Amino acid sequence: MQDSAGMEMAAAAGPCASIPADHMAFIRQVLDRVGDKWSMLIIAVLQDGPLRYTDLQRQIPGISQRMLTHTLRQLQDDGLITRTAYAEVPPRVEYALAPLGRGLHEIVMQLIGWATDHHDEIRANRAQAGTALPSSRS
Repeated sequence: MQDSAGMEMAAAAGPCASIPADHMAFIRQVLDRVGDKWSMLIIAVLQDGPLRYTDLQRQIPGISQRMLTHTLRQLQDDGLITRTAYAEVPPRVEYALAPLGRGLHEIVMQLIGWATDHHDEIRANRAQAGTALPSSRS
């Protein structure tokens, strides 16, 4: 499908219809990044201001050191967070939301709130379908 400017569109109808086909792969990558559970939790936690690495790790139960480092690097590469290293002894590094990340924060909080509000209902549906997660992964 082509729009009036002759650009090939990704889909004939729906939310993808306004996205040029040559942008779809990148859009999917961005959605994968910002929709990742660790990315969303980091964005949520950083709303109250800059935090050091260990403070982030304490506030996000279950995240490994490797995954926190990896996710912080990706979010920084995308311009969603900033990393500030202070020339002190011992060295101090803080992470904060960049303007782009602040724009995403409200959406992330709505998704986290929705998941929290519907936790019991989803758990019951999974149990009924036989796909419940073990309680240690709740």
